[in-house]
This record gives sequence, structure tokens and C-alpha cells, in this order.
Amino acid sequence: MSSTQQQQQQQQQPSSDNIFKWASSDGEFRRQQSSFRDFISRDPGAKFAPEKDRYHLYVSYACPWAHRTLIVRAMKHLESVIGVSVVDYLLEEKGWKFSDPSVTPGATLDSVNGAQYLRELYFKANPEYNGRFTVPVLWDKKTQTIVNNESSEIIRMLNTEFNEFAAEKCDIDLYPQALRAQIDEINTWIYDTVNNGVYKSGFATTQQAYENHCGPLFESLDRIETILAKNEFLLGSQLTEADIRLWTTIIRFDPVYHGHFKCNIKSIEKDYPHILRWARQLYQLPNVAGTVNMTHIKRHYYMSHRQINPTGVVPLGNGPDLSVPIGKQA
Repeated sequence: MSSTQQQQQQQQQPSSDNIFKWASSDGEFRRQQSSFRDFISRDPGAKFAPEKDRYHLYVSYACPWAHRTLIVRAMKHLESVIGVSVVDYLLEEKGWKFSDPSVTPGATLDSVNGAQYLRELYFKANPEYNGRFTVPVLWDKKTQTIVNNESSEIIRMLNTEFNEFAAEKCDIDLYPQALRAQIDEINTWIYDTVNNGVYKSGFATTQQAYENHCGPLFESLDRIETILAKNEFLLGSQLTEADIRLWTTIIRFDPVYHGHFKCNIKSIEKDYPHILRWARQLYQLPNVAGTVNMTHIKRHYYMSHRQINPTGVVPLGNGPDLSVPIGKQA
């Protein structure tokens, strides 16, 4: 890297104050939009074509958005097709870092680019990048750039574009044509009020901003409970991406969001029996449990968000036991 590029990086890198200042001046948390939005496609002439061992995922076990991609990768049997690097659970001033697993079990070093921090990949893809350095990142080893850093789009690529390379035949289609309109509709309100709602509650810095979102969050959880009282999954008897997108929030709810983000009107374990049944059912699907690392999840939130938890003390509870067989009491 030239000295000019290094100077550009230093100028563009947000200060530690910006990294950890989540709320806006009105106390509201507003999520940054993803910047890299290319698609892997089998269409002739596509810039990014599906190939085995061409693409690499950078994820955090702690992050619910990145967790989605790990689940779909596992469900579609793509572990030998798309590699993975896992960042340390602790989010520091320079953002996500790579750690030796002997120091941080579950984390990995960056075997593809040799980066110390995730931010290095963003600047490699775009030397003038000035946003946050988020996971997941889908990296193209051939062109040495980021394809996409939007989890909702990455899971759709994993769902459809790599079937021919999967280690085992997989008939699961998480975004079936016949249900797409319904999936898009339910994703919209669940994302706004639940997936992002916990963050808008937890990162609020005024009472009003917090109350603006905590109430609607539980209204939506009540609505989901009603849906799952009648259905096996959110859209009936078929598992879809809507279930995956919600599930990564639900398994973090009691151990993290209930206390750390002050989302404590109700809990999943005590107040939502149908959501709990559904959460256990997904956890017990093949290959899903292996994507969950509760140590990374809890330590990330409680130790990284010092503006919320200054002591960094991590609670002992992990939430409901998801391994309990369906229909039996915990």
C-alpha cells in the first residue's frame, strides 16, 4: 500500500467515539445501509459467477445478521464450497479483529487476506470507504474485493446459486417463488420492529426514543406468538428465510436483549410458549446448533458495549435450553 493510500485510510477511519456512538443526536438509533450490493449469479456475463472455493465469508458468531449466513451455508451443505473466517467477539476501537483460536476459542485468523482487522478488507475493496466495518462480508478471492455485505442478500445467493457444488443434495428452498410476496411482507415488519427493534430500544439514549421502539417490539412478539400458535413455521408448514431471519434474534433475546437492551416487558422462556417451541424446533434441525456460540454472543454484547455496561461483567444465564425435545418441559 502506498503512503498516499495509508493517509487516505487514516483520514477515512472513524474515531473510536464514532465507532461506539450508536445513537443520533435525538437519541434514536439508525442503522447504516450496506454499501456493497453486488450479486453472485449464474446469468451469462455475470461479474460474479458461482464457483467452488472462489468466495469466502467473514462473520461473527455474536452478530445475528452474520449468523443468518452461517445457518444457510450449513443448511445448504456449502461448508466445502465457501470458506469462513470468524472474528473475535470483542469489538474494539478499530472494529472487528481476527484472533488466534488458542487465545479466543471459536475465532480464527484471516487465512485468505492475512488481515488483522476486518476494516482492512473494506479499504482493500475501496480505499475511500468511510462507513462502519460490518459483518457479514462475502469476499471474492478471484477479483480481491467485497461482493456483498448485506446479510439478507447473501442468504438468498447461498440459497440458490451454489446448489450444484453442495457436498450433499439439498432440496430446501428458503425463498420459494410461491411464497415470496408473503415472505417479503413478514420480513418487513419483523425486521423493523424485532430484528432492528431490539437495537433501536437498546441503543436509544433518551427515554422517549427507547419507549418509541420497546412497545412496538413486544406488540410484534405478541403477533408472532399468535401466528406460531397456529402454524409450525411463520408461513405455515414450510421453513423459509423468514424463520431464519427471526430466529437469530430470538435466541439472543433472553440472554442479551432482555437485560442488556432493556427489552424486559416479557421473556421468551416465560411468556411466549409457541415462540419457544418454534425456536427449539429450528435449533434441533440438522447442522443448526453448530452455528450457535453463546459465549461469543454474550461476551460481545456485554463486554463491547461499555456505554451500556461499563463494568463488562457478563451474566451467567444462557436463556432457555433449546436442546429440550419438543413437547417436553425444560
